[in-house]
Amino acid sequence: MSSMRCVISRAAGTSRLWSAAARGCWRSAPCVSCDNFRPGSLSYTSNRMASKSVTLENMNPNIVKLEYAVRGPLVIRAGEIEKELEKGAQKPFKKVIKANIGDAHAMGQKPITFIRQVLACVSNPHLIESSDVPADVKQRAKDMLKACGGGSMGSYSVSQGIEVVRRHVAEYIAQRDGHPCEWQNVCLSNGASGAIKNVLQLFCNQVDGKPSGVMVPIPQYPLYSASLAEYGLVKVDYFLDEDHNWGLDIKELGRALADASASVKVRALVVINPGNPTGQVLTRENIEAIIKFAHEHGLFIFADEVYQKNIYAKGSEFFSFKKVLREMGEPYSSSQELASFMSVSKGYVGECGLRGGWMELVNMDPTVQMHLYKCISAMLCPNTLGQTAIDCVAKPPAEGEPSYKQWLQEKDDVLASLDKRAKMIAETFNSMEGFKCNVVQGAMYAFPRIDLPAKAIEAAKAEGKAPDVFYAFKLLEETGICVVPGSGFGQRPGTYHFRTTILPQPELLQQMLDTFRDFHKKFTASYA
Repeated sequence: MSSMRCVISRAAGTSRLWSAAARGCWRSAPCVSCDNFRPGSLSYTSNRMASKSVTLENMNPNIVKLEYAVRGPLVIRAGEIEKELEKGAQKPFKKVIKANIGDAHAMGQKPITFIRQVLACVSNPHLIESSDVPADVKQRAKDMLKACGGGSMGSYSVSQGIEVVRRHVAEYIAQRDGHPCEWQNVCLSNGASGAIKNVLQLFCNQVDGKPSGVMVPIPQYPLYSASLAEYGLVKVDYFLDEDHNWGLDIKELGRALADASASVKVRALVVINPGNPTGQVLTRENIEAIIKFAHEHGLFIFADEVYQKNIYAKGSEFFSFKKVLREMGEPYSSSQELASFMSVSKGYVGECGLRGGWMELVNMDPTVQMHLYKCISAMLCPNTLGQTAIDCVAKPPAEGEPSYKQWLQEKDDVLASLDKRAKMIAETFNSMEGFKCNVVQGAMYAFPRIDLPAKAIEAAKAEGKAPDVFYAFKLLEETGICVVPGSGFGQRPGTYHFRTTILPQPELLQQMLDTFRDFHKKFTASYA
């Protein structure tokens, strides 16, 4: 390493800490192997003070490897641009459009009234007696507070979550699938991400002298690659089939497993359905084939189903892995291990900041489940307002209750608008030269493929950037549109993509797409 020194004043704030890396040191993701400034130090240099107990050389190497593209340097640069605009900087655009992350409320979606009213009442119980909120809201708030220690949301709950909420989730799952769900197998969490990471920790050991591996779809949601890196687990990539609407080919699963097995003990399989970032929805037949494959090879299934309410394309339908597994009968129904995940951050709710999620454990060894719950208890409990939101999703107003009509109208309006935007974004990108975008069957994203001119690829390499990263930075600086390069999710070598959400409200989304069209024409012409 050289002795280059990069010093940024304390007053500059956290958002500045990545600016050097974001603008001048980008490989395919945030880099921690050079001498540019890094978070966690106000004065980074290769000649670090010997008194520091944690240095780059002795810190956990798994943290160094960890990358999380959806909140990487592009997003940090977008935040800087927002501040520049606030200070009157002259740009060719007036606002930043953050299409990089599935944050519905940040993109203008209105909260569901019933959920917010219940949250208000449990946060300030005085409203139960003094306000004119509907009677069912007041009763729900009373029920939630009764289940809390001291009748307060400020108390700890049981580590796996408030029992009445877990029971309501179990009822929701049973009604959805047509099969029983034992509430003791439901565990609440701080978002689905917290539950996923808790289960992944079970695999952090060697088996038969080999490191444990987890099969992950490519493209994938970076939570998985980041968590696997953090825990020292091996990511085993299997490619989704872009030419068949990002389908999951069982032969590709077999290929990936065979290639990895010489040096890795592959123990689990991640499936994201509906897909993130790809937006595909698996057929029932496909799910059956996946379950058979997992059972044949002794793989634990992670079923990431947080977008189960987000289905748009005609002919597409959500089937939970739990439902299909039960209906396949023996030997699958009683022995195939499965953890499925759900969240209040997605669907029609979009309450990302409340961090409410749950998982259901199916056919897990009881002793292992006991130890998992023990591990979870070390974090005390999920946040209680998030648990309240979960309760409202698992048990929404029933027909005939005062809040029902408004809740149903708001839910239907949100989903209808998302349906419209899913079609709008795919149709627009497919009308643009050099783009190919599969139908957005579900979830909240499109993952278009772009053809980049050879000169643009050369220019990207000259700057030490991946070509899709180079494109995304140009897009951000010239238009204010922030997307995530495909390399942050994984993609077949030689192909270039980006992920964009469908969450900007219709008028803003149309504006974004029009701007995108103009930018791409200009970009292509400049590197012709």
